[in-house]
Amino acid sequence: MAQVQKRDSLLDLNRSAVSRYIQLATLFRQRIESGTWPVGAQIPIIDELVAECGVARATIRQALGVLEDEGLLARYRAKGTFVLRRAAEGLWCEMESDWQGLLTAREGAVIKLIRSELVSGLPAWPHRIGEPAGSYRRLRRHHWRDNRPYLVADVYVDAELARKVPKLAFTTQTAMRLAASLPGVEIADARQTLTVASADVEAAAALEVPLNAPVAHVHRSVVDQHGRLVLAAFGIYRGDVVRVDVKLK
Repeated sequence: MAQVQKRDSLLDLNRSAVSRYIQLATLFRQRIESGTWPVGAQIPIIDELVAECGVARATIRQALGVLEDEGLLARYRAKGTFVLRRAAEGLWCEMESDWQGLLTAREGAVIKLIRSELVSGLPAWPHRIGEPAGSYRRLRRHHWRDNRPYLVADVYVDAELARKVPKLAFTTQTAMRLAASLPGVEIADARQTLTVASADVEAAAALEVPLNAPVAHVHRSVVDQHGRLVLAAFGIYRGDVVRVDVKLK
């Protein structure tokens, strides 16, 4: 036990801009998900967690309060704090790494179109492929499932092609499905880049997560048979519902 406390006490919560209680809530949530704190078990008392983590009692209480609000923990007077359930079922949005997988819609997901506008070009983009179109139809979209937002995205569609797409497609098709359905387009090249980041003020509000919570930034680009960049999409996913699966040879 002494070795565990010594190891955990080396955690430096000051290295991150994320509030200490949020960092600890993440740590404690992982213990529940992994079974280190099994369902039905009593977790260490506050004084033990204070000694282990090197923070104030109030910070520990805040962290436990987050998990209590999520329904993972329950505190009982004169008895202690107990694990009610695991949180692993929240991890449901697989980030596909192949084209066919990207065409698949999320079961039960709803796409809300927040804004649609014409723009003259793209912002800075990581994929240097294809020639930009003269203008794009920019779609700001929020993706929801079970009354919870999990993705906020900007989708840029070649404006000339966007005029030929039924408006219903803007709220029913994923970005890659939309690209595959563009009239007269044969996809010659497509790229995807994922970057782990933290939520800024705008993303935190849109995804209903704390400021600086973990998120995944995803850029996608699609080039047609004529070498034109016909669709580009930038999405921010909640980090607590996304899993990346990559098939290795």
